Amino acid sequence: MDKYTKQQRRKMMASVGSRNTRIETLVRRYLWRLGFRYRLNDRRLPGSPDIVLPKYKTCIMINGCFWHGHDCGAFKMPKENSEFWTTKIERNRLRDMRVRKELEDLGFHVLTVWECELTKNRFEVTLRNLAIAIVGGFSGEIGVAWEEEEENANLSFAAEDDPIQ
Repeated sequence: MDKYTKQQRRKMMASVGSRNTRIETLVRRYLWRLGFRYRLNDRRLPGSPDIVLPKYKTCIMINGCFWHGHDCGAFKMPKENSEFWTTKIERNRLRDMRVRKELEDLGFHVLTVWECELTKNRFEVTLRNLAIAIVGGFSGEIGVAWEEEEENANLSFAAEDDPIQ
């Protein structure tokens, strides 16, 4: 049984935004301080990636663990209306895979940053690994467990002017 009334739950769920979330803002500020210049939610690309770095031909998807069904301790399937949520989250996962493939087919490197990797004790390492992955041209999920090659540890993070396309 839900501890909130249907009206309270509806209001809470309606207030959840899909853009300019706390974790998106954290990642954007970090990248900006390092000199990276980017575009936000570029609708010309499949899935309107959260952050696009044209110079590096890189897209960054910043995913909430709940909405994208991340296999971590932060994700817990709701008990109420479980059939709806199972279907919805599975659709989100399939869409994420489709969008990733479409972006890669266009020649983009696609990086995924998960909400659980941006907790207080993890965000510095995760964001540092993100910067290394951008400069190094890597694709995949970024987090504390992401293994970086030793040769990439000394890459310069300063971005040049963002070419307007």
